[in-house]
Amino acid sequence: MFIKGFFSNASGIVFSRILGLVRDILTALILGAGIFSDLFFIAFKLPNLFRRIFAEGAFTQAFLPNFTKSSKKALFSAEIFIKFLIFISFLTLLVNLFTPQFIKLIATGLSQNDIQNAIPLVQINFYYLALIYVVTFLGSLLQYRGHFATTAFSTALLNISMILSLLLAKGKEQSEVAMYLSCGVVLGGILQVFTHLIALKFKGLNKLFFGGIKGYIKGKKTKIKGFFVNFYHGLLGSSAMQIGAFMDTWLASFLVSGSISYMFYANRIFQLPLAVFAIALAQALFPKITKLIKNNDEKNALIQTKKSFNLLLITLLASSVGGIILAEPIVWLLFERGEFSKADTIATALVLSGYLIGLVPFGMAKLFSLWVYANLKQKLASKIAIISLGFNLIMAVILMQYYGAFGLALASSMGGFLQLGLYIKEFGYKRFLSIIELKFLLLTLVIIVFEIIVLLNLKEILDVYL
Repeated sequence: MFIKGFFSNASGIVFSRILGLVRDILTALILGAGIFSDLFFIAFKLPNLFRRIFAEGAFTQAFLPNFTKSSKKALFSAEIFIKFLIFISFLTLLVNLFTPQFIKLIATGLSQNDIQNAIPLVQINFYYLALIYVVTFLGSLLQYRGHFATTAFSTALLNISMILSLLLAKGKEQSEVAMYLSCGVVLGGILQVFTHLIALKFKGLNKLFFGGIKGYIKGKKTKIKGFFVNFYHGLLGSSAMQIGAFMDTWLASFLVSGSISYMFYANRIFQLPLAVFAIALAQALFPKITKLIKNNDEKNALIQTKKSFNLLLITLLASSVGGIILAEPIVWLLFERGEFSKADTIATALVLSGYLIGLVPFGMAKLFSLWVYANLKQKLASKIAIISLGFNLIMAVILMQYYGAFGLALASSMGGFLQLGLYIKEFGYKRFLSIIELKFLLLTLVIIVFEIIVLLNLKEILDVYL
């Protein structure tokens, strides 16, 4: 089940991310890296932040353990679904009523004119939040049944919708392109909801989901307090990287025009290996670890963790090293065309290198955090996140003075190392040492050295064409 879930997740993510890269290539070609691309990325970042918090963080990690324990699963899921949907609807209304003030909070460095241009983009993009919450909730129910493919592949629908909107907007003013993209985001969310409803029917979960809603409306209740306690505590704990990335956008708004775009394009590339390996594996492993720990089967939980650790170490380390060596050729190949210049390539490649330094610690933190969440220690996870975010903020403010956008990316990576160290401390040094194999570490070292030699030679060849 775990291996099947991992490959379903990974293949779906690879397919979606390939389409995402196509989308980003077209965005760079048609929209470039200027003020309107900055404004769109600001508008798109907030629902994306919540998507990652819900889909990859606090919601799923609080929902699944409590849902598994609940004796009235239909009512439990229905009450949580309705209460969250009401809250998100209220938040959406609030943002639409006070959009200028909201934009000032997330991008303080923008001028008054830029804020006015960003208002309609933020308002449209924010509707995606409610849609992606529904997708995440339905995906959690499917995940409980061991079905991962629909959620993993559904992101492709968002990318397809945005690609079509870019093609329709080709040749128009940049302000219009940003508007088309925003509408594409909402359409993609609608398509994602539709596919999850179909999957729910085929997996026989309609009765649980709709029956629970019907029962809740009639006044039936069950205990859900434990979920909300875990969710609130886990909100920061599972979302440190996303909140850090959001904070980077705010700080980048004080830097030269285009800095937000450089960070967006670089982070998109960085997210590919992180999602394909670390996030896909963590999502597939989490239900397994949760059930094993619930049954006091720590031995098998450690065996699963050890296998995952070995896989993540070699894949993330290889991706990090390869990405840093070939950062400029990668950005050149993907984005340097149309409105995206050579100077934009150099700046984006530098930021990408800063992010990739933290690829291994961020990925490993995903793995070791599973033990914290499976043991319902979300309060501890939130403390780890607060410490890491505080350190990240301090280093970001310092490093951006000297290195600009690269300094923000480097500070994010430094926060990732601290976060990993704190999770390993909670996991236990004795447990950590028990999952490390010296033979595997030596094999990994040999592979990485060979990779460096090959890629350095490849880079020399590619430099001729850059």
